[in-house]
Amino acid sequence: MDARTNPYAPGAGTPPPELAGRDDLIDDAAIALDRIRNGLAAKSLLMVGLRGVGKTVLLNRMCRDAECRGFTTLLLEAPEDRSLPSLLAAPLHSALVKMSHRAAAGDAVKRALHALAGFVGAMKVNFGDISIGIDVEAEPGVADSGHLDFDLGDLLTAVGEAANAQNTAVVLFIDELQYVEENQLAALIAALHRAAQRQLPVTLVGAGLPQLVAHAAAAKSYAERLFSFPEIGPLPEDAARYALEAPANKHGVVFDPDALQAITRHTGCYPYFIQEWGKHSWDCAATSPITADDVAAATAQATAELDASFFRARFDRLAPSEKRYLRAMADLGPGPHRSGDISRVLSRGVGAVAPTRAKLIEKGMIYSPAHGDTGFTVPLFDEYLKRVLPQWPSV
Repeated sequence: MDARTNPYAPGAGTPPPELAGRDDLIDDAAIALDRIRNGLAAKSLLMVGLRGVGKTVLLNRMCRDAECRGFTTLLLEAPEDRSLPSLLAAPLHSALVKMSHRAAAGDAVKRALHALAGFVGAMKVNFGDISIGIDVEAEPGVADSGHLDFDLGDLLTAVGEAANAQNTAVVLFIDELQYVEENQLAALIAALHRAAQRQLPVTLVGAGLPQLVAHAAAAKSYAERLFSFPEIGPLPEDAARYALEAPANKHGVVFDPDALQAITRHTGCYPYFIQEWGKHSWDCAATSPITADDVAAATAQATAELDASFFRARFDRLAPSEKRYLRAMADLGPGPHRSGDISRVLSRGVGAVAPTRAKLIEKGMIYSPAHGDTGFTVPLFDEYLKRVLPQWPSV
């Protein structure tokens, strides 16, 4: 069939043609944000899940919906080697400048800009990656102590007061939140807690890998009372089938039932992989309906493409010892696995391989779903490792 009309959209955070199976979560986020804007108590969301489950897509959708409903939104991604103050400074400045241009702008917005100027000036001393300049003077004694815990609280309080004065709410949408260092995440959680105690409309909707739950709890013990942590997993099979069928049906194309069954089996119903298999199945099919034979050809193509990009990009970041550790996990299957079982495959003690495990968690390759357990953060990565490193244990 014509590749020019192929409706499927595999990509990093690329919106799928049908966002299936996530309506309840989107509604929950909208309700929480409306309550916060109205000065009512609500837990906001920190969504957690493996790679490829659609966290970024959901975060983007929630951000767009909030912006359409009059919220002041900041959509950010936390990189591995950048400080939280550097991440926040420029977007907050942009948001406050826009608020200052509104007819309802008043002293609260000006105070927030002065607070931001003090914050940036103080944080430049501690974090060398802040390059933004603020064209207003700082207010002495506000967000300028140089201590992130105090200054971020002052800043978000001022931002919340500005939002409150304009009957809006400021929402930080932050992806890859697991990369924020623990002490900086603690400062952010404490600042949001202070705003919540004062019923100020400033909050966070975040997304990250499963280790974010433990990361947030280690940063602040009350994080579980401030946020809910919905786990984003593979789609239910009916939603996965709908994600495949609905875009095709709009073009008059249908799938044979056995073709749908083959795709859900190969993809594990993970949204990213559904888009990959949908794209290649469309391209491999000569006419409608798309058959199981088309899916078989598509599977070879999708696997080769994933091996060359999605999987390899992560594999190439690994040291030899890390590759051995992951290959031992793959030998045990998809997982999660007990750390002791992995160390036995490696013929080494648990303590001896613990530094490698810690480094892999830091890199976002694995996580610990329970004490002593280890799982891949990338679905189907065990199968890839067996393909790329077939000669175990001599890797």
